[in-house]
Amino acid sequence: MDHQCPDPDRLRLRQPRFQGLTSGHRACAGCGAAITARLVLEATGPDVLVANATGCLEVFSTPWPESAWRVPWIHSLFENAGSVAAGMEAALKAQGRDTKVIAFGGDGGTFDIGFRALSGMLERYHNVLYVCYDNEAYMNTGVQRSSSTPHAARTTTSPPGKARMGKRHLKKDILSIVAAHHIPYAATASVAYPPDLRKKVRRALAIEGPTFLHVHSPCPLGWGHDGALSIEIARLAVETGMFPLIELERGGVTGVMPIRNPRPVAEYLRRQARFRHLFQDDAKAREELEHLQAIADHNIEFYGLTGHGPDALDTEGADTAHRGGMRWA
Repeated sequence: MDHQCPDPDRLRLRQPRFQGLTSGHRACAGCGAAITARLVLEATGPDVLVANATGCLEVFSTPWPESAWRVPWIHSLFENAGSVAAGMEAALKAQGRDTKVIAFGGDGGTFDIGFRALSGMLERYHNVLYVCYDNEAYMNTGVQRSSSTPHAARTTTSPPGKARMGKRHLKKDILSIVAAHHIPYAATASVAYPPDLRKKVRRALAIEGPTFLHVHSPCPLGWGHDGALSIEIARLAVETGMFPLIELERGGVTGVMPIRNPRPVAEYLRRQARFRHLFQDDAKAREELEHLQAIADHNIEFYGLTGHGPDALDTEGADTAHRGGMRWA
């Protein structure tokens, strides 16, 4: 009998990936927030503490007396996830422990209600990774607009009509605002590109100091699409330039995901009921479609997203979710 040790690489391929958010929660099928949390915790491994703002992720993962979390978890209020995470980090530091603290918040709890606490956490330089799962509206309370809701999108508080074609304000540039705090690392990511997302989580965890990850997270209920299309729609947001995937260090752009074959913005919008009014035979609708295409074109030019030939790390080379391999890789 051969008693040699098995090939470690082959053994590693057979190991299950760590799941910090387990199955059995009550998220909608295709929920981007659930995918975000699972991918983030796959990259962190078990040695983390989580602060979670009120919102979709908190509600569907912890219906009393159950919990889908397999790591230590604290529920913060809507407005203070940054403050709670900062307190957790300070307590760990006093104990001499190097366990990392992660805060999760939706766009409502990050862009709007919780921004003051987030800003304070960043300015005081707490060693916390803040993850915003951005589903672009207050989905948990009835799909009301947030400052992250895209221009011209329909929500229950920005209905299209004679006065305007949906929300008339631009999506807040949260990444630039966060980067203005002079933090060492901030990045955008998408659930459509799991390897890229996990790579950015690992990069953030390796840094001493505050870091920020802005993850585009489709909401089938609020966006009006089939749950089976969440990843496809998230990928179109990147391929059209509507959601650029970029990295910033100390406020400067240090990395982007090139777009190999840019797609028209209409391909992204047409699949979502929240933009259905833009495809009517109406002059205002056509004007808003042109406006949104101009926004995407600006993003592509400003960040230099145009690819130059096939690239393993562009939008087509990086869209495969590799399973197995190194744990939490």
